[in-house]
Amino acid sequence: MNPAIKYRPIMVAGTGSHVGKSVLVMGLCRVFQRRGIDVAPFKAQNMALNSGITPQGHEIGRAQVAQAQAAGLEPSVDMNPILLKPGGQTASQVVLMGRPLGNLAGIDYYQLKPRLVRTVMQAFRRLAARHQLVILEGAGSCAEVNLKRHDLVNLPMARRAGAKVILAADIDTGGVFAQVLGTLRLMTPGERKMMAGVVINKFRGDPSLFSEGMDYIARKGKVPVLGLVPRFEHIMLPQEDGVALERGELGGRAGSVRVGVVRLSHISNYTDFDALAATEGVQLSWLERPEELAGLDLLILPGTKNTLAALGRLRAGGLFEAVRDFHRLGGKVLGLCGGYQLLGREIADPQGVEGPPGAEQGLGLLPVTTVMAGDKTTTRVQAACASGLPFAVPGEVSGYEIHMGRTKARGTDRPAFRFTQVLGREERRDEGQVSEDGRVVGTYLHGILDNDDLRAAVLAWARGGAAPEQKGDYAAFRERQFDLLADHLERYLDLEGLLEPQNE
Repeated sequence: MNPAIKYRPIMVAGTGSHVGKSVLVMGLCRVFQRRGIDVAPFKAQNMALNSGITPQGHEIGRAQVAQAQAAGLEPSVDMNPILLKPGGQTASQVVLMGRPLGNLAGIDYYQLKPRLVRTVMQAFRRLAARHQLVILEGAGSCAEVNLKRHDLVNLPMARRAGAKVILAADIDTGGVFAQVLGTLRLMTPGERKMMAGVVINKFRGDPSLFSEGMDYIARKGKVPVLGLVPRFEHIMLPQEDGVALERGELGGRAGSVRVGVVRLSHISNYTDFDALAATEGVQLSWLERPEELAGLDLLILPGTKNTLAALGRLRAGGLFEAVRDFHRLGGKVLGLCGGYQLLGREIADPQGVEGPPGAEQGLGLLPVTTVMAGDKTTTRVQAACASGLPFAVPGEVSGYEIHMGRTKARGTDRPAFRFTQVLGREERRDEGQVSEDGRVVGTYLHGILDNDDLRAAVLAWARGGAAPEQKGDYAAFRERQFDLLADHLERYLDLEGLLEPQNE
């Protein structure tokens, strides 16, 4: 491909949430990257509790991190200028250009729209100037007429970007004709002119049985149907939000090492466990009831956007005492970020950073206390394992931090890691904590289980020295999944004509 050629942007919009927009953008990024095109993903506004950190220390949606990886790029804050992290029923933390702006209710957020449109368009133009092709992702349904005047991410964004639009629908949930034709009917004539085609996603069964349906949609909607994409089970991809978790779609396979992850309220960054789920010999399960802890080799408390609320849910559901009993009976426990905070003696939020002000006693399995602070820590780090870490490995491991709290040791300090670099700069600092008995470890570091040697050591620790069948190369595995996804889309979608040169 001629690198001087610029292509008209493409948007993947949807008839609703969880129709596969993020995955389609991910796959198209890899499709065009394999064809030699410098392609980048973009989502103006993302609402998700899964997030990642750019090399510059900016927080963006985890889906855009994965899409950047599929495109062969380092993630950039310009790929996701606005991230909304729900913290309650009506308010979200607004992360603007990678930095927290504050916790805002919907009506307050909408008042910022003129400023936000400028910020979003500046980010998009910078991204488009650096790359040949930008693939945009919409959010939810693109036909929410009551929200359209405040819409920063769907068809108004496509219009501002000059993008052609692919409309994705989920046939697995039923009602696909109403999804597609109803969505098209609610568009203005100008919006319908932007439509490049429809993708019917997540099909099960014999495709020939839906050929008449595709013809009907194309005829009635006056928009070409680009393809019928079968649902796949053989590709393991990171999920953008909690819908897959709620639907039970993230279950693990059978294995000799049994790892359980507690489904905390406001759970965040559960993509921390993708590498575990992909490791041969690991049986990963998500836990909600005390009896589900029986027989585990390792119990993990993941991140959460609201630690005090998660603590209340643990108490109400009986898991608080079940986790303590699991440890008392010899079990091993790993806490990541909010899970690390839960393992301590006390969690205090005097300023109401994550919710109503308050303080509660934690699980008491680590001699630490946490106070929520207003300044958010967002870093990428390199770290060495501390000598007291029960699954220490030689060399350095990589990870990233996203948290509001400050956690301090009380009494003897037994750090888990020693930072060597923060955002590419040399820095020496202890991090995390190990219990005196060596069976509880807490750390703020996300992504550490992506490190192959450390993941193998964690599993060996869980089994009392017995390593899983294979260590695995997670980076290579992830690249293979992107290629499998691209193969899948190229097989079932008519992609010819999507690329439209803007200059020669």
